[in-house]
Amino acid sequence: MLKNSSNALTPLQAKAKYDKLEVEIAKHDVLYHGQDAPIISDAEYDALRRRYVDLETQFPNLKSDKSQSQQVGAAPSAKFSKIRHSVPMLSLSNAFSDEDVEDFIGRIRRFLDMPSDAPIGMTAEPKIDGLSCSLRYENGVLVSAATRGDGSDGEDVTDNVRTMKDIPLTLSDSSHQLERAVALGKPPEIIEVRGEIYMRHADFAALNVKQLANGGKIFANPRNAAAGSLRQLDASITASRPLHFFAYAWGEIVWGEFDEMPAQTQMSMVQAFANFGFKTNPLMQLCNSAQELIAHYNGIEAQRATLGYDIDGVVYKVNDLALQQRLGFVARAPRWAIAHKFPAEQATTLVRGIDINVGRTGALTPVARLEPVTVGGVVVSNVTLHNEDYIKGIGNDGGILRGGLDIRIGDTVRIQRAGDVIPQIVDVIVEKRTCDAVPYAFPHICPCPLKTPALREAGLKGEEGSVRRCSGEFACPFQRIEHLKHFVSRRAFDIEGLGEKQIEFFYEKGLIQEPSDIFTLEARDEASELVKIRNFEGFGELSANNIFKAIELRREIGLERFIYALGVRHVGELTATTLARSYGDWGSFWAVVERLISADLLVQGEARADLDALDQIGDAVIDALVRFFNEAHNRAAVDRLVSCVTIIDAQKPKQDTLVAGKTIVFTGSLERMSRDEAKAQAERLGAKVSGSVSKKTDIVVAGPGAGSKLKQAATLGVRVMSEDEWLKMIE
Repeated sequence: MLKNSSNALTPLQAKAKYDKLEVEIAKHDVLYHGQDAPIISDAEYDALRRRYVDLETQFPNLKSDKSQSQQVGAAPSAKFSKIRHSVPMLSLSNAFSDEDVEDFIGRIRRFLDMPSDAPIGMTAEPKIDGLSCSLRYENGVLVSAATRGDGSDGEDVTDNVRTMKDIPLTLSDSSHQLERAVALGKPPEIIEVRGEIYMRHADFAALNVKQLANGGKIFANPRNAAAGSLRQLDASITASRPLHFFAYAWGEIVWGEFDEMPAQTQMSMVQAFANFGFKTNPLMQLCNSAQELIAHYNGIEAQRATLGYDIDGVVYKVNDLALQQRLGFVARAPRWAIAHKFPAEQATTLVRGIDINVGRTGALTPVARLEPVTVGGVVVSNVTLHNEDYIKGIGNDGGILRGGLDIRIGDTVRIQRAGDVIPQIVDVIVEKRTCDAVPYAFPHICPCPLKTPALREAGLKGEEGSVRRCSGEFACPFQRIEHLKHFVSRRAFDIEGLGEKQIEFFYEKGLIQEPSDIFTLEARDEASELVKIRNFEGFGELSANNIFKAIELRREIGLERFIYALGVRHVGELTATTLARSYGDWGSFWAVVERLISADLLVQGEARADLDALDQIGDAVIDALVRFFNEAHNRAAVDRLVSCVTIIDAQKPKQDTLVAGKTIVFTGSLERMSRDEAKAQAERLGAKVSGSVSKKTDIVVAGPGAGSKLKQAATLGVRVMSEDEWLKMIE
């Protein structure tokens, strides 16, 4: 397996690789969660995210760039109405080796400031390869069911779920076995039971036989079959399909006059679901060490082929719910849980060609066209080659990849469905290389019509970067098109029916050249005597009207999504969210931008300091904002866009605590909790956590070993308190 060498990258090289993963992950999110039509395996997808997170770990500043690691699922389908999850449905981080599991346990101990030999009870259960679903019961009666969707909003599949035998319409009276229910004598007022809808192997095979006989759709795998069966507008079709459900998690729970949970451990909560009448996985087990977790993982993997349903790993969760509460979450995933995935498969195939894609930031990304090959039931026909050095067999640190073998058109290569980047070429089988295979000449000219030079950027230390970029900037039509695709993408404006193909079509027709053109499209269509969208090939009255309606539905947008949609380099979703929550509304953010690009150097400096004080906002982001908004063309385009939409103010942080709205800096060694836990706790209470001390800092919490930050606080007259004083203040 190709080893990860991200720790040897320069920041610029890391950012270049980080950008390349953005498009792949976003595309596969939509295919998997939104269309039930994945073109890569779960292992491939997991490996994409693994490489992504590895880069974030090595380069923390990247975490505010287009952070796919902060996202869950895909936008709900327009075919179904939406249900807002009262508690977000998050995803899990992944482990791929025994060392990853040990690191996971170590991180938990460090976060909780526990001794290295302190036991931590963990549950371990099979990770079902199905479709996540949340079931809401009120006073013991099923009232709604929703898919994961994008984690915040899911598809309303209530009628379909009611047809499933594994899902009780009312909660069982056996709930009296719970300690809380003994006192109540009834089920909770509200409980959201979450789990996985799946299809067994035998049922899947029988369904495909039936589909073939009736001329229907043949499903690629049981997961697709389960998802397609659930997402039926006709519930009677779902009723005819053999779907099953395992319960293993929960969302909102309201126990009336009692505020406490019905159980204090993960294991007891899952037992509670069994008491309520749900099926739970019999292979779930309580473990007390990394060694026990790994042993159970190996045991489940040995049984995998005989289970009768698909699993792709084992999920570990901290058993103590109080510790889960303390550990909290990191963006899209809890700190207290992880999925230990099973290893991937390999296959050999031919490289038929190498194409160059130009991304939104101008990066030229080579993609190998492969002779399609099936690996574990998934057809792979393309694989990213990252950059010209990778093709030559040179690593990011200048080291050797694949034994120094370059990749040539016509080569026989071994590919893997998991690894650092997916799809991934693991090796070149040089014995099968033909005499006419010559080294690939990477283009130095952008393939766009302008034929502008493609240059390799210099790194922060002056060394040559590995990414070659088109120097045409926004004049390059490829980059303009990619900006527009980004603008309408799921986590930006999310305009249904206006996807990549439609953007390319309207751009070529001259109808959409910048974002504001999208919102004037219908008016211009109505006013035109010659050009009517409904008259274009592939369109009609209905499809044109559907696009217009979808655009109208997106005239209101949250500030964080609006900032992200602008496509400023280095400003991903996490950064956009930080900016939105820090400034609250578009007017306040725009005021900072105007100060940032002011001709007055003093005003500029104050604006930079204001931004730099925000947690995880650094020079790369600030410089990118300056470059973007210094362009008169960009400012004018943003002004036109703002006049077309309504920007909703960001969600306000907590206001009813003593530290709400205050800027806090933690320095030195904290003794009663880790610094990460302290920062997470402060943010939950509505405070802003900064990494540097400035005149806008309200409180510096200093532990033993505090150095320059403590001195800076004294110089500026900032209030300093000990860890004990801080904890007493926020009690």
